[in-house]
Amino acid sequence: MTTIPDYDIARPATCPLDPAPAMRARQEEGPLTRVRLWDGSTPWLVTGHAEHRAVLGSSKVSVSPFNGIPRLSPAEAAAMEGMAKQENAGGIGFIMMDDPEHARLRRMVTSAFTIKRVEAMRPETQKVADDLIDAMLAGPKPADLVEAFALPLPSLVISNLLGVPYDDHDFFQSNSKVIINRTSTPEQRGQAQRNLGQYLDGLIGEKLTNPGDDLLSGLVERVNSGELTRPEAAQMGVLMLFAGHETTANMITLGTLALLQNPDQLALLRDSDDPKLITSAVEELLRYLTITHGGLRRVAMEDIEIAGQVIKAGEGIVVVNETANRDPAAFPDPDRLDLTRDARRHVTFGFGVHQCLGQPLARMELQVAYLALLRRIPTLALAADVEQIPFKHDGFVYGAYELPVTW
Repeated sequence: MTTIPDYDIARPATCPLDPAPAMRARQEEGPLTRVRLWDGSTPWLVTGHAEHRAVLGSSKVSVSPFNGIPRLSPAEAAAMEGMAKQENAGGIGFIMMDDPEHARLRRMVTSAFTIKRVEAMRPETQKVADDLIDAMLAGPKPADLVEAFALPLPSLVISNLLGVPYDDHDFFQSNSKVIINRTSTPEQRGQAQRNLGQYLDGLIGEKLTNPGDDLLSGLVERVNSGELTRPEAAQMGVLMLFAGHETTANMITLGTLALLQNPDQLALLRDSDDPKLITSAVEELLRYLTITHGGLRRVAMEDIEIAGQVIKAGEGIVVVNETANRDPAAFPDPDRLDLTRDARRHVTFGFGVHQCLGQPLARMELQVAYLALLRRIPTLALAADVEQIPFKHDGFVYGAYELPVTW
């Protein structure tokens, strides 16, 4: 049985956008294999696309840390235990709850992320993108795309949606980085979670007396009606603020890099007048990059048969997004970036009842961001060798700390 130390996240220096070779090797052994983790546990590792969807779509698995989901390192085990024990805002959120409690809380914010509501935000998102590009073009060259564009765009959008002052972006961005960094100690991660929880709790308090036309004010209405507790509202605010800027920022960064490394695909997208192409391009980039690393963890609550194997009740499961999206059985020639590919069945946002709530917003932001960059700056180019780019090998959300560009 293969031992996987800390999920074996090391990535090949020559192909920084490809899945870790250790995970690809496991996929070649089969879509469902047993591995040994640091603590001696032997969960199932799911690397196949069909098997990924079967596990996440099953009502027989649990996502709750109270039910014994796998821990991939000692630091993560300590952090997860601390998170589960927290009773104040910033602790366990609804994404780590099972139904029916998960569904009850999720329904309270679903309406803010419908396609209709998100599309109404597109003009303002386009203005944000154009303003950021104007400022970047007026500044020095080379520029850091992360600082100048990729991070502020989703941060501004989610701040406006939630009703969070964007002037506080340094605070929530820095604490978010601590939470997703693999090298953070349990104490550091716990403090960052408390910082964000207290911050959102303060905003909730302000909106209790002075509500606005934003998502946090909508949660306050639920608090006033008794449907939510104030800590629950703050937890939900932490989750949406964190997820609403960090993941999209990394996708903008790595997606731009992937396009620059594939100039034929870049030109195809930049020069096309077909609105369907940007839609398919974003889906393909989501599939190709799969920035959420570390695996989705589950534990079987009942026996479940997957790919001819019986996962017994109580056994842990680690579902690997990045290899499922590079499964040749689902996506022929999966290591090739093809913006015309039908990649809609990718699992970057997960699958089943816990799939990403904010995926319509992320898709819209990415469509706006890529087209704005490519059409406003048609000569956009890397200003450093790929080997010099500092990638986030230490994070649960993959990306780059900097992306030097010029034009």
